[in-house]
Amino acid sequence: MTYAQRRNLALAVLAAFIALIFLSACGTTQHPLPAYEPPLAKTDFQHVRTTAYTHTEADHREYSNHNALGGELHAASPPIHRAEAVTPAILAYEVRRATPVDETDSDSPPLQPFSMEKNRMVARPSKHAARSDRSVKRAIPVSPGRRSLAERARPPQIGSAAADWARWPAGTVFRLLSTGQNYRIEDYGWALSGRNTIDLYMANQREMNLWGAREETIEILKWGDLQESLQFLQRHQDYKHIRRMVLELEGRHKEAAALR
Repeated sequence: MTYAQRRNLALAVLAAFIALIFLSACGTTQHPLPAYEPPLAKTDFQHVRTTAYTHTEADHREYSNHNALGGELHAASPPIHRAEAVTPAILAYEVRRATPVDETDSDSPPLQPFSMEKNRMVARPSKHAARSDRSVKRAIPVSPGRRSLAERARPPQIGSAAADWARWPAGTVFRLLSTGQNYRIEDYGWALSGRNTIDLYMANQREMNLWGAREETIEILKWGDLQESLQFLQRHQDYKHIRRMVLELEGRHKEAAALR
């Protein structure tokens, strides 16, 4: 075999290898959708599964640090509370009023609020509530002295979060009761479609791994607009996870659950 023939063979093998990688990458969008979960009731307080993501993950690098709305992803300000194990445990969270939200900090397009405003009534546990032998997490205030004067002077940064927009429309703002941090729904993802899970944006992989997956109680501070979310998603229905969200937003829940 001549040198030219060996070179052409090597180039052909290389081209086939590159094509195989490309097809494999494209095929990742064709894997089955996650199992469909019935939506949670749209109440002011919800108990949800939370995970974490960051812009340097392999499946997010092509989008850099941008969210689905075209703005930049933001990590939330440091926790206002820390979660500690307490024995004996109190059976309910001590709920405090939400920190005022300054939405001017977000780079995402403004969205109209969802029309579910109402007076929020907070049930406080009885002083004589029964105690449990198990250790659970309770929100403990963090001393203001642990933050610098500059941090205390500026309003808290609203963090970016991803979710199924049929469950939490884009623009929904919520507060984690365990940390006091505020987040805004600005993103979505394949693994979140049809699920009652919220993905919290973290600044780096260390913080992402530290968060892991946690069951959290959240307080909805403002609902996003269902109609605006639907109009945005209808332009991208070539992807199955987006198609599932569109079906659910249109009230076609059985079709959304059947989509695989």
